[in-house]
Formats: sequence, C-alpha cells, structure tokens
Amino acid sequence: MTADSQHGDRSRATHHPVTADGRYFVVRGRLWRMSNPALDPIERERLVKELMAARRAVATAKRAQDHGAEAHAHAAVDRTKRALGERGPVWWEGGAPDYNRHMARNTPYADWFATLT
Repeated sequence: MTADSQHGDRSRATHHPVTADGRYFVVRGRLWRMSNPALDPIERERLVKELMAARRAVATAKRAQDHGAEAHAHAAVDRTKRALGERGPVWWEGGAPDYNRHMARNTPYADWFATLT
C-alpha cells in the first residue's frame, strides 16, 4: 500500500477498486474508508496536505528515535484522518455499519469483491 493510495483522497484511491456506494476502496483485499465526499474540495486539499505533513513527521521521528515526537505525529495523523471522515463516526446516513479495515470477503461486499479477482 502506498500512502497516496490508502488514505482517502478520492482521486488517488481510484487506483484501487471502489465500492459502488463510494464508502470504501480495496487494497490487498482489505476495505479502507474513503474520505467524506461532502467535504469542500479546498478543505479536502488542505487536510490531505496536513495528513502528508503529519506522516512525514512520523517518519522523521522514527528515524530520530524520538518517541515523544512520534506519538505527537501519530496523534496529528489521527486527528486529520478523523477530519477527512476516514476514521471516527461514519459520514454516511442510514445507520449502515462501518467495515473499515475489514477483509472484503468477510463483509456484505464479498460478492462484489469476488467479481474483482
């Protein structure tokens, strides 16, 4: 998985199959929640840039073995992913459960996924 393909920016996630309802994309058989399509495009772009900066900060802290900075950077990644709608409360209505990070074959998307392989 590349950082660009996994993390919810709709244009980048299209390198991977996307469920018909637009909630998830699939990488190596696992469902990953898409970002909220209702986000303003400018806000989405700002958040994606923020996410990439936070990920770079994680990598920098790991290389430096700075555990405090790494924890801070991981928290920034989590906050940004929540703002994008990739974590936390689901962005869709209707009460459908969240299958983020589940193997597609073990979800209601299994039949759809089977047609891809």
